[in-house]
Amino acid sequence: MPFELPKLYPITDRRLSGLSHAAQVARLCEGGARLVQLREKHLSPREFYREAEGALKVARSRGVRLVINDRADIALAVGADGVHLGQDDMPPDAARALLGEGAVIGFSTHGVEQAVAAARLPVDYIAIGPVFATQSKENPDPSVGLEGVARVREAVGRLPLVAIGGITQENARSVLDAGADSVAVISALLAPADPAEIARRMGDFIARL
Repeated sequence: MPFELPKLYPITDRRLSGLSHAAQVARLCEGGARLVQLREKHLSPREFYREAEGALKVARSRGVRLVINDRADIALAVGADGVHLGQDDMPPDAARALLGEGAVIGFSTHGVEQAVAAARLPVDYIAIGPVFATQSKENPDPSVGLEGVARVREAVGRLPLVAIGGITQENARSVLDAGADSVAVISALLAPADPAEIARRMGDFIARL
């Protein structure tokens, strides 16, 4: 299946939502998600493996792709569609060798210099951020703003670009207009609410894009 980057790229957060990764994926799929990233910073590898395994079953049943944040080993072990890597994670070329040519590999960057370097690597997309101030990440890098998104867009040419960090329904359109192909969203979708609310928020987000 050729890789297509949707305009809205939801990322799970178990602590923020109060739901298992599988339950989050189910709600996000109900709202129209086509690609979901599992992000887990607190569980042990064994626990995260089990959560990822359950989430992948849900994603597969709905025809949605699932990408694992940081952990190429868990992506390989559960058979996920790919991995999203940070600057301190396994290098993208090593992840490509491990996961194969068909895997989706994304890579986080925090400025033009990192983005230009990432564009030379075997990745399917790069992420730039945080665009705005964010509360979903501990010790975030400085915000790049819309101007930073535009500079990265110009620097990396046509390589698919995901913007992340502080993105809401109100500012998402401006981020896309600045040059991003997709917006990654955590808090604006998963902030505590009735679980059914997640699907509604997804649908509203997509409608605005």
